[in-house]
Amino acid sequence: MIYISTGGFKSFLPEKSIKILNRKKINFIELSGGKFSKNILKIIKNKKNNRFALHNYFPVPKKSFVLNLASNNKIIYEKTLKNFKKSINISSKINSKYFSFHAGFLLDPDPTQLGKTLTKKVLQPRKKTLNIFVKRVNFIARYAKSKNVKILIENNVLTKKNLKKFGSNPLLLTSPNEIINFFKKTNSNVGLLLDVGHLKVSSKTLKFNLLKAHKKLNSIIEGYHLSDNDGVEDSNKPFDEKSWFYKDLKLNLDYYSIEVYISNINKLIKLKKILKKKLENASR
Repeated sequence: MIYISTGGFKSFLPEKSIKILNRKKINFIELSGGKFSKNILKIIKNKKNNRFALHNYFPVPKKSFVLNLASNNKIIYEKTLKNFKKSINISSKINSKYFSFHAGFLLDPDPTQLGKTLTKKVLQPRKKTLNIFVKRVNFIARYAKSKNVKILIENNVLTKKNLKKFGSNPLLLTSPNEIINFFKKTNSNVGLLLDVGHLKVSSKTLKFNLLKAHKKLNSIIEGYHLSDNDGVEDSNKPFDEKSWFYKDLKLNLDYYSIEVYISNINKLIKLKKILKKKLENASR
């Protein structure tokens, strides 16, 4: 299935984003972020001609905070867990197979800084935080399995600016080796949602080979976030017929999400056609 993400409609209520996409006959939609909306389950259940997948910060809570399942802050962890359980419950009720969310952080950033240069803070110990994150992911994965929902974890993006500011990596799951070691410890109800844009930027920052990393991660990939960028910032720009990730793009998955932040819906439709053609040609 090829979804279009609402991540580029951050200033809209989800019902408005859905309406905009539906006008152009886009009915496979990844709901991600946006504005807080009351009765969100009722709203999306009434959209019977649509197929939805919930991602990370959805449904949006009334008071914003940064989701971080690896946080040492008990309040943030409990709020994150509550939000994830709500997302899983909604996913189950609308018969959505997956719920996906970002890997954790070694700090708790301000919501306005996501995707930007972070304010320097004392970092949580990496090894200890990874172990905590594994345990918490497995816990939420068991809960999700009881609801017939599979958990997908998205790799984080590390920019050179953030690496320089902290002097070390403040984010989990940015390098292929750490990603692979992490998934060796998770249960069978957890898979990797590979954000190719994140991997591209992280490869430049951490100096690993991008194509080799994609190939190395292939066995644990169960979904994709697709966009492109300059390798410096995760800008969610459009990809094209020659984008780097096609070489080892995993075929016949249930989850491909076009996470390109443009307002021109016709261009999003064109991207979907490009991807669909690539998948069909490669599988022949």
